[in-house]
Amino acid sequence: MATRALIIDDDEALAEMLSEYLASHGLGVAARYRADRGLETIAAEPFDVVILDVMLPDLDGFEVCRRIRERSDVPIVMLTARGEETDRIVGLELGADDYLAKPFSPRELLARIRAVLRRTQGGEAARSDKGLLRFGRLEIDLDARSVRLDDSACTLTSHQFELLRLLAENAGRVLSRDQIMQGLRGHSLEAFDRSIDNHVSRIRAAIEDDPKKPRRLITVRGAGYVFARSQDGEASA
Repeated sequence: MATRALIIDDDEALAEMLSEYLASHGLGVAARYRADRGLETIAAEPFDVVILDVMLPDLDGFEVCRRIRERSDVPIVMLTARGEETDRIVGLELGADDYLAKPFSPRELLARIRAVLRRTQGGEAARSDKGLLRFGRLEIDLDARSVRLDDSACTLTSHQFELLRLLAENAGRVLSRDQIMQGLRGHSLEAFDRSIDNHVSRIRAAIEDDPKKPRRLITVRGAGYVFARSQDGEASA
């Protein structure tokens, strides 16, 4: 059965172009140009993925994302003409699986859709029977207490592994310092107190392609840290 995608975007020309492109690659596509119509369609029909624009005329995409998440775990790829990091963080925190800034190529969107479907349908971002967490190229083995990026081992201390584990198990959710400390209760809290930032820096040095421009473990100013649910949207289709 073909993958079913719903596009919610008020740019009708873009939506039609994307519909034709995705359909040419075997997807069944429906398009809605208003948030209310999109929500009605999701409530009435099953979809495998939702492509959701942030800037909608009747309701912003963040609110639409929140409402979808109240009733469904369907993967969501958000589109925006605004590329600010804050928008991306808000989208991820509300439950989006990926975030793509306009302009973009249809080919990139298709690659991201396929990557999201592999993660969600194949359990790449969820615990497997062997205790694995997979996020694109990053693999966290909870049983072996090991981390690998592109099949290369990442060196972390026991404390750093526990911090990474906590953030990864709450992927897409911003955790404050207090929530992190609470979540690490029983794991030698004195090792973390007042040094969370240092541990985060060392984790980034191990798992990020560019620690100065993190894509996996992201700081949300004044709020805490979020481990991105989607990290390798650039993966090949």
